[in-house]
Amino acid sequence: MNILITGVTGLFGSELAREFSTLGNIHGLRRASSDLGAVDLEGLAIHWHEGDVLDFNSLLEAVEGMDVVIHAAGKVSFLPQDERTLFQVNHLGTVNVVNALLATGVSKLVYISSVAALGQVPDQEEYDEKSVWVDVPGHTPYALSKYLAELEVWRGEQEGLEVLVVNPSVILGKVAYERSSGGLYQMVLKGTVFFPAGNLNYIDVRDAAEITRALVEKNAWGERFILSKESRSYDLFFQQAAQVLGGAPPKNKLSNSAISWGFPILKVMSWLVGKKLPFTAQVAKNAQRKTHFSNQKVARYLNFHYRELQDTLEWAKTNR
Repeated sequence: MNILITGVTGLFGSELAREFSTLGNIHGLRRASSDLGAVDLEGLAIHWHEGDVLDFNSLLEAVEGMDVVIHAAGKVSFLPQDERTLFQVNHLGTVNVVNALLATGVSKLVYISSVAALGQVPDQEEYDEKSVWVDVPGHTPYALSKYLAELEVWRGEQEGLEVLVVNPSVILGKVAYERSSGGLYQMVLKGTVFFPAGNLNYIDVRDAAEITRALVEKNAWGERFILSKESRSYDLFFQQAAQVLGGAPPKNKLSNSAISWGFPILKVMSWLVGKKLPFTAQVAKNAQRKTHFSNQKVARYLNFHYRELQDTLEWAKTNR
């Protein structure tokens, strides 16, 4: 079996390569400027294809002859200046992937989406695979870009593709991977003062990859699955992370009122010092919510045992 993975040089993509290598030959799509040192690809035999999800012709060449394509390439950012790039990479890039499969006759597509694509509805705390996107104020550009990308994947199914969509919550990897969710570890290691009042929904990257492989093996095509171990308060998460990783957990719970009056001040300060905030007021508000993403559908399909958070954190601080 030939398996092409876009985004293979990312946190989840590299773990998917490791997991799916037991099923066939791994092909990876990478840009010429890709940093292969950001993740651990040691020991993996990857057949490389130089290209980009925004370059349709390079996609056509890479997809040709594949049995399965795992589309894990994507951009995660909550910076206002990245909004255009988010829609280009996440939405337009997925349009290109779907069209490349249709053009080459490759029929199986696994799309790595996000729980963000389920949307955030006011006064709703529980979400599952039946949750539908509602156009309400407060969606981040990242969430909207992933939602629009999903629409393209389901459009591909209507045109003949067999698709499987997974919606991971926050994916926990190694401390050394400082991008994306790795910032959570840095909040402890660098002694951040405040923590959000809401819940963190998370999953170990190894668990997420194992579940995805198991779902492919069960031929769960035409389905969507939330990938999340549990929801835990940020307070408890940071306390446990500090015990394992060192550093200090944030001591002060962020209040909604503090976001309302404090964020404009922080924005001015960031402008004065020339460093932009890594998030927006809306992102901060979303982190205040006690949301929970159900993993019951995975439980119905698989007899899966998740790693405990302690195990994830102990592994996260290791070099290998």
